[in-house]
Amino acid sequence: QVHLVESGGGLVQAGGSLRLSCSVSGRTFSSVAMGWFRQAPGKEREIVASINWSGGSTYYAEAVNGRFTISRDNAKNVVYLQMNSLKPEDTAVYYCAVLNMDYVTGRYWGQGTQVTVSS
Repeated sequence: QVHLVESGGGLVQAGGSLRLSCSVSGRTFSSVAMGWFRQAPGKEREIVASINWSGGSTYYAEAVNGRFTISRDNAKNVVYLQMNSLKPEDTAVYYCAVLNMDYVTGRYWGQGTQVTVSS
């Protein structure tokens, strides 16, 4: 059974930064692609960023490109999302996921962590 636990969410003022972490257990972490998704109230869940197994290839949604950075530490089984220059529209529940082979949909999910950006 795969288990993902996110941490690092919270309340921050616009322009501030947060770093989310996702600890993964239960399978070979270093062999899978990982992603961060978010879901704002009344909106569908959307992918924010993804990273391949080695960390050598990343993807960012247009809305966060240049502000967010995804990274991973395969020795610690952790994936990170560094979020800078946060905007009120970044407010959402953020989820990490083990990705399917399509690199855009999640196979296993964490419980989510709330990020709230005040104006």
